[in-house]
Amino acid sequence: MEIRTYRATSMHEALSLVRRDLGPDAAVLHTREVQSRRFFGLLRGRSRIEVTASAGVNVPSRLPEACVRPGAAARGAARIAPPARPVPGRSAGDPLGGVRQAGPRAGEQPPSGVEDQLSDLRIMLQELCRQNRGGPGRELPDGLFRVFTDLIEADINEEIARQLIEHIRCEAPNDELADPMLAKARIGRILETEIPVGGPIHATPGRRRLVALVGPTGVGKTTTIAKLAANFRLRQRQNVGLITVDTYRIAAVEQLRTYADIIDLPMEVVSSPREMRSAARRLEGLDLILMDTAGRSPRDEIKIQELRSFLSEAEADEVHLVLSSVAGERALVHTAARFASVGTTGMILTKLDEATSLGNLLPLVRSSRLPISYLTIGQNVPDDIETAESGRLARLVLGTESVYRK
Repeated sequence: MEIRTYRATSMHEALSLVRRDLGPDAAVLHTREVQSRRFFGLLRGRSRIEVTASAGVNVPSRLPEACVRPGAAARGAARIAPPARPVPGRSAGDPLGGVRQAGPRAGEQPPSGVEDQLSDLRIMLQELCRQNRGGPGRELPDGLFRVFTDLIEADINEEIARQLIEHIRCEAPNDELADPMLAKARIGRILETEIPVGGPIHATPGRRRLVALVGPTGVGKTTTIAKLAANFRLRQRQNVGLITVDTYRIAAVEQLRTYADIIDLPMEVVSSPREMRSAARRLEGLDLILMDTAGRSPRDEIKIQELRSFLSEAEADEVHLVLSSVAGERALVHTAARFASVGTTGMILTKLDEATSLGNLLPLVRSSRLPISYLTIGQNVPDDIETAESGRLARLVLGTESVYRK
């Protein structure tokens, strides 16, 4: 005995599939509505009709005699009826959609189980009509659905996107939800409150302040140091000095020394924690000391501990974690967690000009809670750096503002 299951967008289409594959004498064993899901189960998709049928099962006929082939009743097979015609006078709002129900003739006792099937079908059709009239299971409004898809395209984590949509769905008025721009602006205000910023580094004349930049390899620490040094020296007229402990990377010392010579800054090269304290002492009279460190893998616990020793000997006032915005969401969260052990106090996000989207930053700021101090958007020294602003960051995450200021 072969039993097959068919799914279609309507009962008529499903029965046509059964008739085509199993023949007109096939028996319909079960029907039900199947609700598909979209976007990882968040949104309800289109309802589909599932029909289970077989050509080898004998069931009593549940159709009028006019719908049964001659001889089929003797074999006990239930023939699939052709599409029913509308019943004159039935209103279009009838839950049964103006379709005549197949059933026993007057005076006949319905076969066993037929009434249950008809009842289930009626309930199913009534539920479909209720949803079409805007019941509780209705999908998101078109405007809000567009906002949700925009959040996903901005590389925002699906769970976070769902939370944001539900947040404004519960609080925003309906006219605002219908307008994607207004809905997205409300989400932007929510993100603005979630993204912490720490402001720029403050250097006071006559009081030494040592600021260290740490992070994994290749995130742009040395270039960022040069941008900060140039801005504080040339634009704010502060007395600035440089310390580098990046003696592992080829030409790293020469690169920073070139910047120091151009800007006319004193510079110290330190290769061990024991040399750090004396190097910092030699720069004691400056307003600001910027410390460049070698890139460390967040998985290398030994190197992380060594970095902590350097920072301890330097008695750093601020430790800014430098991260590339091009990195993936999980890598950013993991790196911030591992570098927390060295006493990070802030965060600098680099390479915003290279990132296709910035939704990956939301899990980072939610998990680390480190205030963001600076953003870098290119390689030009000293121009391509700016103080982080929560409103601008929120708009960058949503993709409603360019990384390049006009």
